[in-house]
Amino acid sequence: MVYDEILADRVRGLFESKGIATVEKRMFGGVTFMVRGNMCVGVSRDELMVRVGKSGNDEALAQPHARPMNFTGKPKDGFVFVGREGFASDSGLAEWIGRGLAFNATLPEK
Repeated sequence: MVYDEILADRVRGLFESKGIATVEKRMFGGVTFMVRGNMCVGVSRDELMVRVGKSGNDEALAQPHARPMNFTGKPKDGFVFVGREGFASDSGLAEWIGRGLAFNATLPEK
């Protein structure tokens, strides 16, 4: 699997700086970061993948550089891809990870 290791390190570092425990799993052609047993964010190729939930889908897609997650020709509701410009700054990355964490907090722990 080919994915941006530098981006994965940035994501890893942000979780570590907040004291949030994650488990990394290889999926979707990249690496995902599981929080409380649920997928929160991931890195696929050179994009950030964020699980925002169906209720947060429209608002997330209204943000610059976001697009529907689509691997099979059918968009997957509740997941978005964010292009590099959307997380170029540390604050941009933290904002997107915050969206993933906000949805993650609504899920039961596995």
